[in-house]
Amino acid sequence: MLVFWKQRIVFLAVPKTGTTALEQALLPHASAAILHPPGQKHVNLMGYRNRLSKFFEQRGDRPMRTVAVMREPIDWLGSWYRYRSRPDHSNPEKSTAGMSFDDFVLAWLSEDQPELARVGSQARFLSDRDGAAGIDYLFRYDRQDALIDFFEDKLGTSLELGRENVSPRKALTLSADVEARLREEARAEFDLWERLCAN
Repeated sequence: MLVFWKQRIVFLAVPKTGTTALEQALLPHASAAILHPPGQKHVNLMGYRNRLSKFFEQRGDRPMRTVAVMREPIDWLGSWYRYRSRPDHSNPEKSTAGMSFDDFVLAWLSEDQPELARVGSQARFLSDRDGAAGIDYLFRYDRQDALIDFFEDKLGTSLELGRENVSPRKALTLSADVEARLREEARAEFDLWERLCAN
């Protein structure tokens, strides 16, 4: 999470949306940064509002606008699947090595998610208490140019992004049945993505 005091912007880092590289480029321009531990680095919208906003917004006297990135839901799950398949994974219970993408998605959809599938939800990350999308400026992962233009305009500087935290290359094959179930049971993810694309 990065705070830009003068610009009144808070950047919330949705995991697996390219935020590590963006944070590295933005860090020199930020007024405050929470980079560790992961639970705080990746604080979601409700976490920010409930725990941190009073501090940064001076109890409402200086309201901030939130900024975040969303990735197409299947692509986002695929990034987690690939990331957790890397051979040097330190926790075997979180490893997807030897598992099909279908099985990973089904594990993510299950009520009792195994450790390897506990990766959260973009819709929950980005939503307010009532489940409505609550981010002021939400950008598409596949349109990084718009996000960079936004920050360059707000900060009055040019930014150059590197590549950080890149997942291993791995083919993603999702069967029609599993994809249909995913789209039905995780409808909030796809509805939010479709609204974002429509805008």
